[in-house]
Amino acid sequence: MLTLDLCSGPSHPVDKRPKSRAGTGRSQSASDDHARRASVSEAGGVAGRRPTGIPAKASQQGDAPPPASPVVAEARCTDRVDFWARIITPLSLVLIIIGAVLTYASLQSMMEGLRAERWVRLALVACETLMLVNVAALGWRIILVRRYDPIETCNDEELPEITVVVPAYNEGKGILDTLSSLVASHYPSEKLTVIAVDDGSVDDTWQWMQQAANQLGGQVEVIHCPTNRGKRSALHEGFLRSSGEVIVTVDSDSVVTPQALRHMVSPFVRDPVVGAVAGNVSVWNRNDGIIPRMLDVSYTYSFDFIRAGQSHLNTVMCTPGALSAYRRAVVMRVLPEWINQVFLGRRANIGEDRAMTNMILRSGYNALYESRAVVYTKTPTRYRGLCRMLLRWARSNVRETLIMSSFIFRRFRSGPALGARVNFAVHSTNLVLQQVLRGFTIYCIVVSPAIFGIHIALTTSIVSTIPAVVYALRHRNANGLWAMPYGLFWTAGLSWILPYAMLTLRKTSWLTRHTAPKIGAPKGVRLKAIDA
Repeated sequence: MLTLDLCSGPSHPVDKRPKSRAGTGRSQSASDDHARRASVSEAGGVAGRRPTGIPAKASQQGDAPPPASPVVAEARCTDRVDFWARIITPLSLVLIIIGAVLTYASLQSMMEGLRAERWVRLALVACETLMLVNVAALGWRIILVRRYDPIETCNDEELPEITVVVPAYNEGKGILDTLSSLVASHYPSEKLTVIAVDDGSVDDTWQWMQQAANQLGGQVEVIHCPTNRGKRSALHEGFLRSSGEVIVTVDSDSVVTPQALRHMVSPFVRDPVVGAVAGNVSVWNRNDGIIPRMLDVSYTYSFDFIRAGQSHLNTVMCTPGALSAYRRAVVMRVLPEWINQVFLGRRANIGEDRAMTNMILRSGYNALYESRAVVYTKTPTRYRGLCRMLLRWARSNVRETLIMSSFIFRRFRSGPALGARVNFAVHSTNLVLQQVLRGFTIYCIVVSPAIFGIHIALTTSIVSTIPAVVYALRHRNANGLWAMPYGLFWTAGLSWILPYAMLTLRKTSWLTRHTAPKIGAPKGVRLKAIDA
């Protein structure tokens, strides 16, 4: 019932329970599924009805919101912090507007003086161009999002066999929650295999994996790598051992809703040209601090607006590590290039999700977004951790944008690609012109911190209303107001990340992986060393 592998050597299956195939023993399988999910729900608390307080993640087709665990419900409910934020944020906006009105004449006078310098006039032209591009892009994306429609969900008979790969490093007991949520999925058990890969953890992650395999039955296989080689290598081990028609990847600090796998896999059945599907990522630990609350709004905007629009063009630019699905035949075709990817003379250890998406798109397949496939993931709670995560994302974003430019304007697929090219052009223009705007903003702040500062704050607040509105429409509550403090926080404390990433592209360290061991094995499991 377990598969204990050493990444440095051949596979050694140990008493793996055989699974029945699709189309055999359907009534017994349905009964077993019901009993299994009830058992997992009782043990791990990951299945069941959505408790009060969980934001509705209903699709545009009017589906009921997906259930979530009581643990997720407690971590995401609205509390006093949200109550005070709803009061303080509008008041702060009023004060900013008053300050901007009172200093408007002084601002105009200063700008007249600055325009005398040629480089300032050029910078203003770049800023105006950036504004026009983004206003036009906003209108275009609104049209795309309104046209977005999730693909019809498959029934049990139509669903293919799938393999879920979960890489883990120093996740501790949390890996049990992740694996429990996967086994509790409303997906035929005879068609579901879960492979968990311990990437050389120095804590008790391996022991918790073993307990999960014993507790959850023959659907979970566990692999132990004696040394840490990075998430890409851990995924590679799982991909090599996969057998399903579709490979799903899930981060070890995430839990999926019961219908997530079914929604993720359905597009592959309905359309043979689909090569990748991005899941809908929400913040699990929302109430752990101010930063997760702000990221909750940012994630909603990123997925339910940006990726939804990209999906209508069949070109989602990045399938997230928290929940993605790939057609296995395509993955195996690009796997050697993916695992050996080199950029600027160094092996690419980060951005494995964006790299895989690029290679699948370049192969002529579509990449879609599934809004109903919800996964809850943990985010950084402190500034340093957030910076490291965003820096890693920024470096891979710049790298893969450069790589995408090598094929996006060629005939890389048989279907329409004009929308994908327009989207890429907007994305690239923003990457370049934002640096001009950033430099000009710093110069203005140095010239007059008070006057320019208040107007920059007003502009940031106005722009922040876009993700706030998206969040309000999606979740039907006022917590989207966190978009405004996040916008100000980004401008003041995070805007340095992208230019720094551009200057340090050759650095490929993971940055956010834990190194301190977490002591404490699960009950009934002995801690022991595993040698290669």
